[in-house]
Amino acid sequence: MNATAVRRAATDPVLTWLYAPGDRPEVVAKALRSGADVVIVDLEDAVAADRKRYALDATAELLADRHEVPVHVRINALSGPLAAGEARRLASLPGLGGLRLPKVSRAADLVRVTGALGHGVRVPALYPLLEDALGVEHAYAVATAHPAVAGLALGEADLRADLGVTDEAGLAWPRGRLVLAARAAGLPAPAQSVYPDVRDAEGLARSCTTGRALGFLGRAAIHPRQLRVIERAFLPTRQEIDAAEEVLTAAATETGALALPDGRFVDPAVVAGAHRTLTLARRLG
Repeated sequence: MNATAVRRAATDPVLTWLYAPGDRPEVVAKALRSGADVVIVDLEDAVAADRKRYALDATAELLADRHEVPVHVRINALSGPLAAGEARRLASLPGLGGLRLPKVSRAADLVRVTGALGHGVRVPALYPLLEDALGVEHAYAVATAHPAVAGLALGEADLRADLGVTDEAGLAWPRGRLVLAARAAGLPAPAQSVYPDVRDAEGLARSCTTGRALGFLGRAAIHPRQLRVIERAFLPTRQEIDAAEEVLTAAATETGALALPDGRFVDPAVVAGAHRTLTLARRLG
């Protein structure tokens, strides 16, 4: 995957989200050329305390212009002293595609950050990150707290620490809770959290397979080498494409309840899933 890859249509699902540290503009520039569907400029964990101001200034300069690749920004924790000012400074910039809000635990957190933007300021697309047990428990309330909420995500490193979880099996319930809350709120299927070992492509692929089975779509990455692995894991197989085409062929010729040649009945939700599968299949070229 590289800058010469076929550009994703605006309506296509997002599969890859690449983080880049906000205090390293040269790394952000490389991320914009990496082929990622979305670049996330990080002002939080990836930036040392004495570099926060520089990172915000550099990010504001970047977002003064629009970019072919959507650019989101992860601001600092909403409970800290920096988040409100960062949100106010970035919200109206033309190049901002969305704000990722770390450590969201309740709907009131979103009310506070949107209120800090001031009267008449455009509220950008918001992506709350749920990183503790309370946030997971309030997932649906967070998802419906503001009409600008465009997606949910887990912050799994902090969540593991909060829950005392030592392996992926312990994250199955929080992950399922997130998928359910997003669906109930009418949001897109969430993307998985980052896989921290950039050298373990096989482990990343296995983890993506698990996430896909739970209902996730796509994944955040911390290195460009992870992008292709993520994309392959979430693209449909030939068998899935054939099955989707069979469903849509039946939908085009039948009225009422749909029956496939093998006797299986298909409802509208399955038809919608078939459309999603073929939309994703466009990325296969």
